[in-house]
Amino acid sequence: MASMGMQMAGCALAIFGWIGVLIVCATPTWRVTAFIGNNIVTSQTIWEGIWMSCVVQSTGQMQCKVYDSMLALSTDLQGARALVVVSIITGIAGILIAFAGGKCTNFIPDARAKARASVAAGVILIISGFLCLIPVSWTASIIIRNFYNPVVVDAQKRELGASLYIGWGAGGLLVLGGALLCASCPPKEDYAPSVKYLINKENSRVDSFRSATPTKTYI
Repeated sequence: MASMGMQMAGCALAIFGWIGVLIVCATPTWRVTAFIGNNIVTSQTIWEGIWMSCVVQSTGQMQCKVYDSMLALSTDLQGARALVVVSIITGIAGILIAFAGGKCTNFIPDARAKARASVAAGVILIISGFLCLIPVSWTASIIIRNFYNPVVVDAQKRELGASLYIGWGAGGLLVLGGALLCASCPPKEDYAPSVKYLINKENSRVDSFRSATPTKTYI
């Protein structure tokens, strides 16, 4: 029962984490304008994501433009695109395998196969979590490095956007959910009969054989 609860908790965390990765992939708030130094004009804010950049006016109007050329993007954006997409694919694969190997489902009848599926799903979800954590941490390190670089002008400096924080949370949920799925697998001893059980079984067979053998009484 405890392992079933751990499986359900792991699946729930993985689902929330996967939804978070989808939000990170879709939203353009990886980098936002830093209003520092001479860059104090707050009439417009620039948002930058992995697929598009947006300009938000103080009136609430927003104009977004998808990046025209992939080759013109920086290395971190190209890497972030690939890693986030792979994280989404591996995440949904891990969730589906986790449901198939769940104790409350009948997709896999064999108990050992269910345990292996649960562990495999946990490992895949942990990989998916790290695939999300790597690009957001990589982008954050570049933003911080450029922010404190005196060569970069104030107008080109950016701050950490909301998508990065969501990405850290989503990656953490995927890793935690995968760890719970791996931990929910019962030990191998539960599947193999113990030595004590085998000895008792042999003793019971001997006793039943003795009781079935006719005995002679001599007077």
